[in-house]
Amino acid sequence: MNTKKKKGFTLIELLVVVAIMGLLSALAVVALNQARARARDARRVADIKQIQTALELYYLDNNEYPDIKVAGDNTIGGVCLDSDDGFATDACSGTTYMAVVPENPQPRADGDCPNTVYTYVTLSTSAPNLTYQIHYCLGGVIGDVAAGKHTATPAGLVDDTTW
Repeated sequence: MNTKKKKGFTLIELLVVVAIMGLLSALAVVALNQARARARDARRVADIKQIQTALELYYLDNNEYPDIKVAGDNTIGGVCLDSDDGFATDACSGTTYMAVVPENPQPRADGDCPNTVYTYVTLSTSAPNLTYQIHYCLGGVIGDVAAGKHTATPAGLVDDTTW
């Protein structure tokens, strides 16, 4: 009589293990995507606060906020902020307040947000520019900043769905 036992796993046992691993990986991917979206929103808030700080430094030296970089184009990002040109389209010259203005991280269309870049608008019809607005959007809640469209002004961050 042959009493030798075979060692190993049955096909059913292997299928159960593979199914459990697949389920765990699917849950991990979902959690990772949510964490990435929250990280992009946190970066957006940090970017806007950095830009505001640079604009305040510019204002302290020049007694006004800079003009938009090119007439009709109020997007910012990837350019520098300097004392000679404001949001410069080329290399910085003069006092540099921000060497590279941050861009809205990709993908931009998080949550209910449109696929837009950060935009900068001065509200004065003539010099000096005494106030500004920076428009941005968050896909989710970050700290005390709600999801949705927002505007940054010299007074701080405010909800604004009109843009």
